[in-house]
Amino acid sequence: MVKTVQRVAIIGTGTIGASWAALFLARGLHVTATDIAPGAEARLRQYIDQAWPALVRIGVADGADRSKLRFTADIADAVAGADLVQENGPERLDFKIALYEQLDSLLPADTLIASSSSGLTMSAIQAGCKLHPERCVIGHPFNPPHLIPLVEIVGGQLTSEATIARVTAFYDGLGKRTVRLHKEMPGHVANRLAAALFREIVYLVSEGVLSVADADTAVCWGPGLRWGVMGPSLLYHLGGGEGGIEHFFDQFSGPMQAWWKVLGNPVLTPEIRKKMIDGVKAEADGRSLDELAEQRDEALLSLLAARANE
Repeated sequence: MVKTVQRVAIIGTGTIGASWAALFLARGLHVTATDIAPGAEARLRQYIDQAWPALVRIGVADGADRSKLRFTADIADAVAGADLVQENGPERLDFKIALYEQLDSLLPADTLIASSSSGLTMSAIQAGCKLHPERCVIGHPFNPPHLIPLVEIVGGQLTSEATIARVTAFYDGLGKRTVRLHKEMPGHVANRLAAALFREIVYLVSEGVLSVADADTAVCWGPGLRWGVMGPSLLYHLGGGEGGIEHFFDQFSGPMQAWWKVLGNPVLTPEIRKKMIDGVKAEADGRSLDELAEQRDEALLSLLAARANE
């Protein structure tokens, strides 16, 4: 029998690791976290306390208890007895290869190792595992993981299908929306989609077509509202009217392909970079990062509540 995940080890307690920890605790799991940065434990506990009211609004599991969090600076102590390790270390391949070699030697064969890496491939990371590379997988969340449901699951060349199945079941059991990538791609999928849109925003701003604030308005008060409900492909199916996606392609594929040919490919020169930074700061209009995050999270909670029964 494959053991269920009851104890999770968190390696790295920055924004992503802390958010994961809050979610795991809210789902009733035992969590041991480790980070060598000075003051890491205090910052982690503060983050969880701040995130907890939002998690309560979403709904916490029976047995959810912040006292199930343990912190240690010793990595071997942190992963001892863990059923799954969620790794959130720096996006440096040399660091991760060395870390996974260490974890591979510390952990029994049936302990899953999932990386939150946003861009590195598991095939490269698991090169450090000489014993059981088959239990290593990408489980890439989106910020903040305790609110955003999406997790991208990507195996490496040596990852087993059993690992994919186990980690998918684990994240699904947390209430996540998982997507399986059948090929490794730099940046995975969702970040590539976001990068494609941001590239065009940078191009349009650099060309003087519109301001940074107006570009954000065009996205979040236009297609972004629809994307919070359905993906682009299904929305274009609706856009085709009674003929659905077939009619959409008949009517709009020509113009759309013409737009594809003239999409921008900007270079972030110092001048364009400054233009974007100045535009973002003007749009923020003095609001702190904490204030912006609070505004984002409150809107996310409302959207999640509206979609709770899907």
